[in-house]
Amino acid sequence: MAQRETDSDALKEAFKAALTETLHEQRGLLREVFAEALEDFAFAEAIREGQQTERAERDEIFRILEDQA
Repeated sequence: MAQRETDSDALKEAFKAALTETLHEQRGLLREVFAEALEDFAFAEAIREGQQTERAERDEIFRILEDQA
């Protein structure tokens, strides 16, 4: 049983090392994944908030956007 635990520990350490190396080498990809996750969270939160507010007419929205441009 001790050998099995040692093999398991060695496997865990090898996996951690491989994951750490991959994350280090792929920082840009990791940033993109986190950015997308944050965007998804923000969109979901905006949808939840929007469901609790009054509806706005399309023309009203475009008028506001034109005023800001």
